[in-house]
Amino acid sequence: MLSRESSSTLLAAVTAFLYREARLQDEHQYEAWEKLWTEDGVYWVPANGADINPEKEMSIIYDNRSRIALRVRQLMSGKHYTQTPQSNLRRLISNIELMDEEAGEDIAVASNSMIFESSLRDDTLWAARNDYRLRFVEGELRMAYKKVTLVNNSKAIYTLSFLV
Repeated sequence: MLSRESSSTLLAAVTAFLYREARLQDEHQYEAWEKLWTEDGVYWVPANGADINPEKEMSIIYDNRSRIALRVRQLMSGKHYTQTPQSNLRRLISNIELMDEEAGEDIAVASNSMIFESSLRDDTLWAARNDYRLRFVEGELRMAYKKVTLVNNSKAIYTLSFLV
């Protein structure tokens, strides 16, 4: 059990990490964002609910670490035409919580996010609940798992051609 002091120190470190991740995503700094992942990282954006089985049901994104790297290379190729020109993005992160659930050596974290995307197509708001498992690797926090549950994931949605 963490003491109140160590819990607040950990929460501050986690909050700073989530803010940095958001900034890297908003500024299209894909290589730096990719470096935030552990070697066994999983990036998941479910479709049709929050608690589906991604091994048996469709997901918007369900990437292992090698697929995350491929996604980043595709975004950087200049051939991702839905992002030509790149969307202007700004996201707000809130309700950051250290969760009590057992996550082994990982730190279970949850937050809410609101992403504003301005593109040639239109201006779009994306709201989500984010679940993370963070891990200290060589003294730095890294993402071992990120699940982004879009509020409207049971509806037809625009193509997500940026990092959520």
